[in-house]
Amino acid sequence: MMKLTENLSENGNNIKKIIKGSIISIIITLISLLIFASLLTYTNVSESTIPTVTIIITIISILIGSSLCMSTVKKNGIINGVAIGLIYIAFIYLLSSVIEGNFALNLKSIIMIIGGVLAGGLGGIIGVNRK
Repeated sequence: MMKLTENLSENGNNIKKIIKGSIISIIITLISLLIFASLLTYTNVSESTIPTVTIIITIISILIGSSLCMSTVKKNGIINGVAIGLIYIAFIYLLSSVIEGNFALNLKSIIMIIGGVLAGGLGGIIGVNRK
């Protein structure tokens, strides 16, 4: 009975960390995009860089968020990190689809999904193994 209670407590704690990691990733993205928007406005940076920079910001944000939140978890970092990536991508996809009025998948969306899942998994591995 004691083992079951410990497992339930640990699972609830992991879910909180996954949600926290997703929120941290989104906050990092928002800050990074504001900085990038300022660069676009006040420098000669080309608007053609927007898709590439957006993907890079997404991947780095998920990597940082999953790494930070998985640093106190002892196992399953890759699974929890992938979950962070999936939640982040689902949130961003739904938000952008509602704003644009278009729920279609394109190459950029597929690259972001794959990049987000891989970055989340890698961040989870890094977080779990960080001392």
